[in-house]
Amino acid sequence: MAKRILVLEGHPGPDSLCGALAAAYVQGATRAGHDVKLLRLSQMQFDPDMGPGFKPEKVLEPCLAEVQAALTWCEHLVIVHPLWWGLMPAKLKGLIDRVLLPGFAFRYEPGQMVPAKLLKGRSAEVLVTSDTPPWYLRFLLWTPGYRAMRKQILEFCGFSPVRFRTFAPVHGSDEKKRKGWIGKAERYGEVA
Repeated sequence: MAKRILVLEGHPGPDSLCGALAAAYVQGATRAGHDVKLLRLSQMQFDPDMGPGFKPEKVLEPCLAEVQAALTWCEHLVIVHPLWWGLMPAKLKGLIDRVLLPGFAFRYEPGQMVPAKLLKGRSAEVLVTSDTPPWYLRFLLWTPGYRAMRKQILEFCGFSPVRFRTFAPVHGSDEKKRKGWIGKAERYGEVA
């Protein structure tokens, strides 16, 4: 069954492995008959700082309004980003801060401890590049960036299920290894 898929390539620079993985995912998903939109963080110009918080609200730059519209449109969200210092890049975090706002992504209800999840009915997949070997990241570091993305961002707003795919270690990888990862990303798009 065809899905509406938003691929958010979350590397702040152009010409990255993340960009190649995102493009491959789009290619596979398109070939499988899905309706796919690709947005690249490196092409967006916005203030990533929320300032003092949710109030007073900042006016969204056009690229952030486009991200909100694409999130409303999609049935499946794919975020592709590098793992820097155990977390996503600061510009991607700034996009999340500015886009996943109260009234759009969640809403606090009087008398309720847990906010309403306004992006329910959507699934998510996160493709992460890292220099840290996957076993070390999972068993010794307990994947803190993954847990925050899953529990405190995506599931908090209603995305479920949320799946992670790790491409690592990037440091020291050769062209053959990277081509293999790009092929995997394309296959993940085909079965989205």
